[in-house]
Amino acid sequence: MKNSRFQLVTSTALCLLLVVAQSSATRADIRIGSLSALTGPAADLVKQVFAAEQAAIDEINSAGGVLGQQVTLIPADTACNAQVGVDAANKLVNVEQVAAIIGGTCSGETIPAASNVAGPAGVLMVSPVSTSPEITKLDDKGVLFRVVPSDNFQGIFMARLLLSKGITKVALTYVNNDYGVGLAEAFRKAYLAGGGKIAGDSVHEDKKESYRAELATLASGGAQTLVLFAIGDSSGLTIMRQSLESGLFEKFAVADGMKVSALLDGIGAENLEGRIIGSVPTGAIGPQSDRFKELYGHTDKFTFGYTFTAQGYDAAMITALAIEKAGSTDRRAIVNAVRDVTNAPGEIVGPGDWAKAVELIKAGKDINYSGAAGDHEFDENGDVAGVFSEWTIKAGAVVVSAPVALEK
Repeated sequence: MKNSRFQLVTSTALCLLLVVAQSSATRADIRIGSLSALTGPAADLVKQVFAAEQAAIDEINSAGGVLGQQVTLIPADTACNAQVGVDAANKLVNVEQVAAIIGGTCSGETIPAASNVAGPAGVLMVSPVSTSPEITKLDDKGVLFRVVPSDNFQGIFMARLLLSKGITKVALTYVNNDYGVGLAEAFRKAYLAGGGKIAGDSVHEDKKESYRAELATLASGGAQTLVLFAIGDSSGLTIMRQSLESGLFEKFAVADGMKVSALLDGIGAENLEGRIIGSVPTGAIGPQSDRFKELYGHTDKFTFGYTFTAQGYDAAMITALAIEKAGSTDRRAIVNAVRDVTNAPGEIVGPGDWAKAVELIKAGKDINYSGAAGDHEFDENGDVAGVFSEWTIKAGAVVVSAPVALEK
């Protein structure tokens, strides 16, 4: 009887060990988090960005992985909300034990996640979307980088764009969050300095059913163009629809947050023809962007050309390259390696070059990642210079102009 019990216990223990061993074998060796607003007002855009991040990880795994190990991308939904974002970052850092984080997306989640969670823990964050000027001066312990330029640049670009078209009088409304406030401040300063007049200037709250009274007040100043800084599947959509229904404005100047499919689906491209003057961060056109198009121009993984998908791909690539360069999953070493793989000098590597990049790193050679969205020469604040394009609606589709670089 004793022998039977011993055999039973031994067999049970062996089974448990096998289960644990199998679980460990199937669990990815390298874990990277994606702090993404997969629900909430920016979900339409962010789901595409996340899909581009996943495409980059799949490409890396197919080419041998990071440090010779496969990578799993672990999403953590922030709902574009500050507190939810902090909770999601805590989960990634302290429960999932990720080596690094791609994200956040909405600036309002990125700022507290970096300052309260990732910064103190020394965990790298590479944001493909967050554009608030507040990020530049954030106390994040040096862990936060972004592959998209600050709205300080986008505001200047929009001001210059409108003035170049002879639009010298506008009304301005912007959503009351880090994105809207920062973008409006940069635009206002540049537009007024360039000789423009703002005949109506107001902040609005998100998710209201009606903005008609606010729009009537804005229109009373006589401006024919409304500058609208908001999200295209939230307040931005409602404001534009109600403006068109009321016939209050002829044209709408909008930024990257409005370049989403929900805008066209919700209002109809035929109703927006010739009415949109848009700005969006892009990348310089060159061999790397051509290679990205060659790889993913006809992919079913994400909608090629969708806002920030190139940046999502680049953020994933840079994060993985930093881990490879660090030679381990030591979090601080990963942070310290970011500029080593992105800033000159070094041999250029880009989309589709993962195996080449790993070979160069192993050989002790410098690399300089030039991505789908262009070069990413990070300054002391983790910022990059601005490259922007105008976008509008023609023949029922979004049309994007050639990129224009703004110096820092």
